[in-house]
Amino acid sequence: MDNRVVEFVRGLRASGVRVSLAESVDAMNAIEALGIVNKDVFRESLRATLVKESDDFAAFNELFPLYFGSDGPPLQSAMEDLSADEQDMLKMALSAMSGRLQQLMAWLTSGEGPTKEELEELARRSGADWANSQQEGHWVTRRMLRQMGYAHLEEQIRQLVEMLQQMGMSREAIEKLLGVVEANKEALAEQTARQVGLQIAQQRANRPEDLHGPDLMYKSFDALTANETAILRQEVQRLATQLRSRAALRRKRGRQGKFDSKATIRANQRYGGVPLELKYKTRKLKPSLVLLCDVSRSTENVVEFMLRLSYQLHDQVSKMRSFAFYNRLEPIPDEVMTKLRHDQPEAAFEVIRQLLPYIPYGTDLGGSLAEFTENHLGVVNGRTTLIILGDGRNNFSSPRIDLIKSLQRKAKKLIWFNPEPRGAWGTDDSDMLEYEPLCDAVYEVRNLAQLATAVDKLMAGG
Repeated sequence: MDNRVVEFVRGLRASGVRVSLAESVDAMNAIEALGIVNKDVFRESLRATLVKESDDFAAFNELFPLYFGSDGPPLQSAMEDLSADEQDMLKMALSAMSGRLQQLMAWLTSGEGPTKEELEELARRSGADWANSQQEGHWVTRRMLRQMGYAHLEEQIRQLVEMLQQMGMSREAIEKLLGVVEANKEALAEQTARQVGLQIAQQRANRPEDLHGPDLMYKSFDALTANETAILRQEVQRLATQLRSRAALRRKRGRQGKFDSKATIRANQRYGGVPLELKYKTRKLKPSLVLLCDVSRSTENVVEFMLRLSYQLHDQVSKMRSFAFYNRLEPIPDEVMTKLRHDQPEAAFEVIRQLLPYIPYGTDLGGSLAEFTENHLGVVNGRTTLIILGDGRNNFSSPRIDLIKSLQRKAKKLIWFNPEPRGAWGTDDSDMLEYEPLCDAVYEVRNLAQLATAVDKLMAGG
């Protein structure tokens, strides 16, 4: 238990909770005095000794069940309620299924779920090694369940029922079986989420400097607390002032232009090549922008900060149009920007949610690109910089690479801002590695520092 408490303290520190050595000793003494038999008393003794600020309760409440909870609700065995003949029918029906789905149905009916080692391997293949927060853990869990076969589970259950009915299993037995499968489906999903959460917490504790440096600018968007997010919203205005100053300076230099040797030689041929008239290259530095923003729940923070920066820098662009996409595409109404300007992010995203209601596994970038090409292609021309802000995931739908190629040819530049760690690109349903070669530039924007750098390069024409 002492080792688990030490790991828990490291997890708290990695989540930004300040825990001193003396407070860790106090926690050990409290455990020794009060014991661990009563879980509520154990939990409150740790919270009283390790947490000083009310803002840190959320991190404590998130991590405690991961380090000291069970592995999740146990799976039930469906065999116990079946006769010997019915058990044989079930085994025969399961044997007729293909590999991955056969394994999943075996877990859901036998009560013997995947081992810890199997869950760890599934988590690794789903990108857990690159996840740095519990928010990112949600998409790791989702991908693990997809690998197990959850996406096709309902169809497989229907087929299983049909086979059992043909074999002669009674309706009552089938209903009991389905009740166990449904309970086990939820239990296995919860076990998977707990395993992912603990794995991410332990990895983050081993590299706290990556996420929790002294500057919030470098903290991942999805690891920010509500208070830290509010602080960074104020930081955006200062950042925008700096970026605006740089853009104005570049534009001033751009008006003067760079020395153009070829034009100078041509213009001075009448003087026998003596350069009496110097020629300069000038360029238009105010970009015309079109933004396509993924507004799935995992990207709300980065979309909010991108829209805030865009609004603050609106006088540095010649024209800007913004679109939100999820399962389909919608123009972002002015009302959203007004609410963000008045520090009402929840209200702003409520407007977007009304346009694009949440649907589990609903992101469809390929379909949204098709809708944009069909209905809004006129906003893109040879002077437009097209920016796609999203993780490049399609839930295994068509990525529509052909449309990306077409848009890249039509626009002046195609730039991608991706809020996922680069190591997660190309994993599971990510099509990012196919999109990347077709873009003029791709930026990882997992924190405000990276986002500001990417926007600055964008304004510079890079």
